[in-house]
Amino acid sequence: MNTPKVAVIMGSDSDFEIVKKCLIALEKFDIAYDVQVISAHRNPQKIFEYASTAEERGIEVIIGAAGKAAHLPGVIAGITPLPVIGIPIQTSFQGGLDSLLSIVQMPSGVPVATVAVNGAENAGILAAQMLSIKYPEIRAKMKAFKIQLNDEVVAKNEKVQEIL
Repeated sequence: MNTPKVAVIMGSDSDFEIVKKCLIALEKFDIAYDVQVISAHRNPQKIFEYASTAEERGIEVIIGAAGKAAHLPGVIAGITPLPVIGIPIQTSFQGGLDSLLSIVQMPSGVPVATVAVNGAENAGILAAQMLSIKYPEIRAKMKAFKIQLNDEVVAKNEKVQEIL
């Protein structure tokens, strides 16, 4: 397999059911990834080690998924110069608004691109778009994907028009 370009880190294995949508999106664009469960709160040395060495391992984008306090993506962004995408995981408290605000409300100088609560598929697509700046083969797949999205909407409209 190719060297991973994207690291996908979740704060808990309970996040996997959501995160796998991100992995499916990355696979759609043939992007190799590394997946880890690392808690910003329970093993902070591990997240520091992983994030601080990601670039030298060939990682170009890091995706962090977390719920509740959801510090993981922000901690990663504070350690690495690489772009970080946060996936807020829905919780029983406020439907995930707590996770969303924990990720999106970063201090100046430490940005985290944040997708919707449970928006793992979009995190994978956003990572692909970021990588498509550098990799023409990913850019070509992204263009084809956008055409496919358009064609799906056109087909749905045609079905509606037939009913009317």
